[in-house]
Amino acid sequence: MNVNPPNSLLPVPSGSFVVPDVTTVLATTKEGHLQFSLIIPTYKEAKNIPQIVEQLSRLLDSQLAGDYELIVVDDNSPDETWKVAMELTADYPQLQVMRRIDERGLSTAVIRGWQVARGEVLGVIDADLQHPPELLLQLWSEIQRGADLAVASRHVEGGGVSDWSIIRRFLSRGAQTIGLILLPGVIGRVSDPMSGYFMVRRQCLVGRPLSPLGYKILIEVLGRGKVPWIGEVGYVFQERQAGESKVTWKQYVEYLQHLLRLRLSLGPIGRFIRFGVVGFSGVFVDMGIFYLLREQAGLGLTRSAILSAEVAILNNFLWNDLWTFGDISRHQRGWRQRLERFLKFNLVCLAGLILNVLLVNLLFNVFGINEYVSKLIAIAAVTVWNFWINLKLSWRVTDVRR
Repeated sequence: MNVNPPNSLLPVPSGSFVVPDVTTVLATTKEGHLQFSLIIPTYKEAKNIPQIVEQLSRLLDSQLAGDYELIVVDDNSPDETWKVAMELTADYPQLQVMRRIDERGLSTAVIRGWQVARGEVLGVIDADLQHPPELLLQLWSEIQRGADLAVASRHVEGGGVSDWSIIRRFLSRGAQTIGLILLPGVIGRVSDPMSGYFMVRRQCLVGRPLSPLGYKILIEVLGRGKVPWIGEVGYVFQERQAGESKVTWKQYVEYLQHLLRLRLSLGPIGRFIRFGVVGFSGVFVDMGIFYLLREQAGLGLTRSAILSAEVAILNNFLWNDLWTFGDISRHQRGWRQRLERFLKFNLVCLAGLILNVLLVNLLFNVFGINEYVSKLIAIAAVTVWNFWINLKLSWRVTDVRR
């Protein structure tokens, strides 16, 4: 990342959505670190951006003069919101602008802003003035009191919505209820997990791979960040003053997808589901290879069963190493470490392979069950075995030196 001369656009980070520590950011610029960085994600907000920048600057100057920055991250708006924001930088030196051309989405815009931010505390606020700027200082007070995350909430004392219809209220509460069912340990930590107005200490997110989808960045922070202490401040959600609403059915669909993605990636239940999905793919690999060896190559039943099962084991290991236990295995990426993981995984599955062959022969030769049905029954039994043993071992070959 290059040092940016005055009135120039910030470079857009690329690659994974990981928030770096502040020293990494400062290594790319001659500027010093700040207490606070506030991201303002925008798309077609040219009419609102002058007012939001003026209000935020006035408020923050009273508490953090010279020790904060505002970063507008615009998704190449057709109304040239980024250009309007750039014109404001002459009057607001604490304002910086990023123009994204190849990426879209509020959540990813926020993270791209955090990746170039110099603040120890990171924040986000909408540009449409539906989030009252004056609440910012109350959120900052929560951080000063020791909170790791300060959230503006519509569902605590002093909070609410202004003129929402019954349908919109129902959809909002319904979405939260679904979230509580799928991710109670995440959604249940705050009263308003749908909020897009909050501050979080950088240290809660540093080095944690984020995988955002849609608008609900707070859920990603709660799910993947390390956030011990949360403070909440009530606010009344206002109707948009200018511009057009971006709430569509697509946002609700993305929200559900985001919940499912988090559910699949968090905790033992998530691992179990992913392990099951991988095992299901192994069924097709196993049966396909078994058919080719048995029918096309003319191999005997036992040899076909052994070889097809071994190919399926390799398939399952690769996917488990990349996906099911990817958060662990990525810390040991060398070929030697991967080979050690594979050998251990294969040893665990070897007992299952023996069980597989015995069951196939027993069911086919003794009970006269069709050979393909016998194979499916054996695969089901061995899958349970492999999951249980690997769960108990917890992929221990990939233990990481802390």
